[in-house]
Amino acid sequence: MTDRTQLTGEEMTPEEIMQTARDTIERESAAVAALSEQIGPDFVAAAWMLLSCQGHVLVAGSGTSHAVGARLAHLLSCCGTPALFIHPGDSQHGLSGAVTERDVLIALSKGGETTEVNFLAGIARQRGARVIALTEKPDSTLGRQADLILKVTAPPTVDPYGMIATGSSLVNCALGDALCVVLLQMRGYTREQFGATHPGGAVGIRVAKEAGS
Repeated sequence: MTDRTQLTGEEMTPEEIMQTARDTIERESAAVAALSEQIGPDFVAAAWMLLSCQGHVLVAGSGTSHAVGARLAHLLSCCGTPALFIHPGDSQHGLSGAVTERDVLIALSKGGETTEVNFLAGIARQRGARVIALTEKPDSTLGRQADLILKVTAPPTVDPYGMIATGSSLVNCALGDALCVVLLQMRGYTREQFGATHPGGAVGIRVAKEAGS
């Protein structure tokens, strides 16, 4: 069988291109589905910690984790949990002043050794904020600084070369989605409350029509 990962664009047939795409989707969907088996007591503790947060939930990550973290912060806010993404690099240049003892920081780092993320986690601990580490390595520098660890493991084969975070980022997004939906239900956050925070775009138009019907 031909190893499609070693073919160039000129060498790949249309059938091989389509099959590579299908294989990728199937591999990633299986990795996300397997995540359900990783949900346990630590997830419950994280949900309660976020529900009881008196300030803001701050989410931080670098690289692909930046994109995952920004998405998570946005969706938490959409689901009734006030959240903001905080850039871990900028935290070394004054942005860490935003962290207070009332906040919870969700720090994302697959290996737990991202320097700027760990720096921000350290500041959060010094300020009295709670820290949730979303990582694959509980015994990492980040894990040792955290009040609570959500260990998320994706199959190494789900990412190209085991390093380009395609599938593993989706697994982390799925865990974040689970937190968002759980918190939405724990808060009893209604469609009407969501509509009040989302008056724009197609969603806003739909909410307005439903409210007037």
